[in-house]
Amino acid sequence: MQVMKRRAKVYDAIVVGSGATGGWAAKVLTEKGLQVLVLEAGRQIDPRKDYRMMTWPYELRYHGTAPGNIYAPRQPIQSKCYAANEYGRHLFVDDIDNPYTTPEDKPFWWIRGRQVGGRSLTWGRQSYRLSDYDFLAKSHDGYGEDWPISLKDLGPYYDMVEDFVGISGNVENLPQLPDSRFLPPMAMTCGERILKKSVESRWSDRRVTIGRVAILTKPHQGRAACHYCGHCDRGCDTHSYYSSVGSTLPAAAKTGRMTLRANMVVREIMVDANTGKASGVRAVNQLTKQEEEIRGRVVVLCASTLESTRILLNSKSRQHPQGFGNSSGVVGHYLMDHMYQLSAVGTAPMLRGSEYDYSDGRANGIYIPRFRNLKEKQPGFIRGYGMQGRVGQGYTFSHARQIQGFGAEWKKQVRENPNEVTFFLGAWCEMLPRSENQVTIDPQKVDAWGIPVLRIDCALGDNEREMAKDAVTTVQEMVDAAGFRTSFLSKTPAPPGFCIHEVGTARMGNDPKSSALNRWNQMWDAKNVFVTDGASFVSQGCQNPTLTMMAITARACDYLAEEVRKGNI
Repeated sequence: MQVMKRRAKVYDAIVVGSGATGGWAAKVLTEKGLQVLVLEAGRQIDPRKDYRMMTWPYELRYHGTAPGNIYAPRQPIQSKCYAANEYGRHLFVDDIDNPYTTPEDKPFWWIRGRQVGGRSLTWGRQSYRLSDYDFLAKSHDGYGEDWPISLKDLGPYYDMVEDFVGISGNVENLPQLPDSRFLPPMAMTCGERILKKSVESRWSDRRVTIGRVAILTKPHQGRAACHYCGHCDRGCDTHSYYSSVGSTLPAAAKTGRMTLRANMVVREIMVDANTGKASGVRAVNQLTKQEEEIRGRVVVLCASTLESTRILLNSKSRQHPQGFGNSSGVVGHYLMDHMYQLSAVGTAPMLRGSEYDYSDGRANGIYIPRFRNLKEKQPGFIRGYGMQGRVGQGYTFSHARQIQGFGAEWKKQVRENPNEVTFFLGAWCEMLPRSENQVTIDPQKVDAWGIPVLRIDCALGDNEREMAKDAVTTVQEMVDAAGFRTSFLSKTPAPPGFCIHEVGTARMGNDPKSSALNRWNQMWDAKNVFVTDGASFVSQGCQNPTLTMMAITARACDYLAEEVRKGNI
């Protein structure tokens, strides 16, 4: 492969990835005065063409009803995700061009998006702070390692992110779920209020609240309030939910100090032979397949948990024989993802035939914060789970699909048939960090650009299996208490990866012998490389991780810029 060397420009910082964390790195660093290059492996996005927020079913070939197997030949993993459908599959990777391997008996469903904005275009937007039950989990139950930071350390950066992004939600004053700086909360549906009343009247340790979500409930930072079309996973024309494309990247571009290059797949970090520090990155142009060397004084990895670790492991040299920054040997280890798909679905019979309430346009639901292993120890497992769900009417289109018939009689039935009010309630369970859950470089397989791919070896453990039993029992008892009728109870969790909350594999710590990064997300082995995405997580908690990733990135880049100013990097 011919290599083009781009030596004319040396950037102050190279940010790898343009998603939720890459956008924040670009924003903070450019606003601090640094010249920043953002490299994105995927293509540039044109919201006018790529977002399908207002696309009608009749505008699509299969009218929005295409079965997943239509796309399985090129997207066998991605097509498992509900959002990788006829409306949004182009926002997910081609699995054939972007392969990875797993042991036959340990499936891992890795859901990915490669385009400017990354998965911030399709994420679920649920945004919860971690608490010191999470940051200091070892101190609480004795397992694993504490984070090198606490809620007090990250608090100002949670504030910074929330003030800019806009998080709607309700204050609850719970120590296990710290409150954010909220925009007005969305309203609960009638069925959700029924569930809330029944749960909170029976169990004093359980709280049902509206989901905390990165969707605007009023105009904010120049972005319009949500108009409740209910199609967030298709891209948002009004930028009413957080995506880097709609907020942080434009803020960085406004400084005049950001350069964004799409279609650049980073292969590895280049190493200065004299110092062992990074001198830049090697990247392959995915269109021309030409490799380039790009220079930078600092490298910030925001490529997503597993892609950042893949870059580190592929960056072997004399100074870094086990992969860049891996003298501890922990890079690639302690992979986690939330245990997911333990849930109940069914109907709320007391609400059957209710008048249409527009609840299908609210792209949010309810949240039940963790209540296990806080003050009292639960037998059988440590840590805990939160629950997410919704009770409401489905889309009219979905309702119509369930009714048999044709023509005028069918239309009459659609209009007059009592619409069922359905519910979903599921558990998001913490997975323990275990060294054997790991990723390595597969020695025999490469992607479409000739870059060695990951081999992912990850499975649930005994603690997760015991937690799953409790979670299913608890879901069922709460919906029963509300008088709901369960039609299906899922007792088997999905394979790891499918919750799309993968974290770990390049963890932070206080000891360079047992961690890859210090408390500022700076590599112990090379002080001019930072990893600020989910790879840096020490443990997982049961809350959705993206808000914490963004806050960690803001904190690390604040420190990075100050160190550059002092001449320490």
